[in-house]
Amino acid sequence: MPIHFRDSPLKEPFTFESIGDHWSQDPVMRPRGYPLYHYLQTEKGQGTVRVQEKRYVLGEGEGILIAPFIRHSYEKDTSEWMTAFATFTGTIDGSIAKMAGSRQVILVGKEQGRQIGEMIHDIMNGWETLAAKPWELSVRCYCLLMNLADSIYTQSLTDDPLYLRYVEPVMREIETHYDRELTVQGLSGKVYVTPQYLSRLFRRFLGYSVYEYLTVYRINRAREFLVLNPQMEIRQVAGKIGFSDTSHFIAMFKKMTGLTPLEFRKLN
Repeated sequence: MPIHFRDSPLKEPFTFESIGDHWSQDPVMRPRGYPLYHYLQTEKGQGTVRVQEKRYVLGEGEGILIAPFIRHSYEKDTSEWMTAFATFTGTIDGSIAKMAGSRQVILVGKEQGRQIGEMIHDIMNGWETLAAKPWELSVRCYCLLMNLADSIYTQSLTDDPLYLRYVEPVMREIETHYDRELTVQGLSGKVYVTPQYLSRLFRRFLGYSVYEYLTVYRINRAREFLVLNPQMEIRQVAGKIGFSDTSHFIAMFKKMTGLTPLEFRKLN
């Protein structure tokens, strides 16, 4: 049951925090989610994944990508459940949310899963060489992420008028002006709906409320600033991502990542 973990300082834009295949999968329960995007795919047997209130069954060759900090659990349905998996990090891993279309969950069908499974197996088989070439490993990681992003097209939002009219413009506003003072009231006013209705639409399409999406986006950008700008003070990072109160920023960062900003910087 091979598994590899990152064991060097974080310098590449994308890389694997962990990756493995031929894994005899034990039950997992994460009430606070996992701090990184992670992918799980069935190699043999069948398992059930529960993400918040939804249930997904993964047959052979099928996979699921789950966003950070989303409550989930999984367990086997058959006597044996063999899986492949990968967790993703990097100096710009905050951009993975955009690659994933800001979805909490991306399901991968058998055809796409076959390609992704082969990529994981190739990386595992060549690990000793790739580990000595971190930039080549980073490219492999990016290619795997792009294959996962391709699966979004089987769940396309671009033909839904409610998403296009209300959700997408607010997402663009958040991603462009996250460093400014933004409120759900103000954001909903830009698309002429109530805050309650806008948050219902966000939950329907993305699985987040507007406030949760804004906070997740800001914390992801904070992680980039902390790694890429090691001399920047914590209060400056807070200001860069739209937090006027440094204590509030530190509290939200720890709530989402399990670490204070300083602890996160030291680890990376």
